[in-house]
Amino acid sequence: MNANAETNNGQLFLVAAPSGAGKTSLVHAALKNDPNLVVSISHTTRERRSSETDGVNYHFVSQQTFARMIAEGQFLEHAEVFGQYYGTARKQVDLLLAQGKDVILEIDWQGAEQVRQLVPDVIGIFILPPSVEVLAQRLSSRGQDSEKSMQVRLSQATLEISKAPNFDYILVNDDFEVTLADLLCVFRALRLRGKRQIAGNPAIADILSDS
Repeated sequence: MNANAETNNGQLFLVAAPSGAGKTSLVHAALKNDPNLVVSISHTTRERRSSETDGVNYHFVSQQTFARMIAEGQFLEHAEVFGQYYGTARKQVDLLLAQGKDVILEIDWQGAEQVRQLVPDVIGIFILPPSVEVLAQRLSSRGQDSEKSMQVRLSQATLEISKAPNFDYILVNDDFEVTLADLLCVFRALRLRGKRQIAGNPAIADILSDS
């Protein structure tokens, strides 16, 4: 699977962060600002929260269904996170890329490593909080997790943050609007690469053929 090749396919992006760094809010804002961006909706075995909708936030499935999908090779990546499973359906991503869409995978570091093995030209973006202390405050203020769950997330944050150097871009979410602008710049810059410009812009192809 090659996300861009020498066609007008879209680009595949990985966006990862420790819980509470603001990844989801940034991605949602980017989608509103850039109509060519889409998010691949993941499958998960965790319970649906009251604020979530099946097929919009996640595809919520049973442990048995998830295991069957793994056995059938349906996932581009899958991982266990906090005792629950998450995975990205390969077919859905391939379809979106073939439509010329830039696809974002909101993903953890384990899944990111799997995708890199299958998609060499994937672009990874890691969102960092300003500090671990700020991260703890954000998790506490959400009120979505129990105290025990929050402590587990904080204990995992150090490991997750240590994986940031494996990504192509690192953004520190200190000022939301500044970080959003930086994120949109990354998406825009990748569309200006030579092969994609030539494949997707007939005027450029004509200029080059006449030179």
